[in-house]
Amino acid sequence: MAAVSIAFEAPENVTGYRAAPSRPIDLVHLAGQTMGDKALEIEVLQTFARHARASLQEIAHGDRAGAAIAIHRLKGAAAAVGAFQVSAAAEKLEASPADAALFAGVDAAVLEAENFILKLCR
Repeated sequence: MAAVSIAFEAPENVTGYRAAPSRPIDLVHLAGQTMGDKALEIEVLQTFARHARASLQEIAHGDRAGAAIAIHRLKGAAAAVGAFQVSAAAEKLEASPADAALFAGVDAAVLEAENFILKLCR
């Protein structure tokens, strides 16, 4: 029997494959950050939700410099807990901070994450 050759090789993917998150919080990422400690996960998520809401207030009502800092802080905090939709929306807003539609996108992503966190905490 002749050896079968593969017509296509898998593409080289330097950054690795990451499926689009179907949930507002990537629980696998969060578990990695908290070493699987469920109580710590809840505490981290509740803290994130409070800080995200405060960041939105600062972005909406603060001066330019304060808003820029709040956007950047929100982007990093969201990525750290696995709220990648919030982080991506904040990154877009960071590039164009005066865009009201982008702010609305961040607000919607934060609200979705907050609702998800509330359901987890029940």
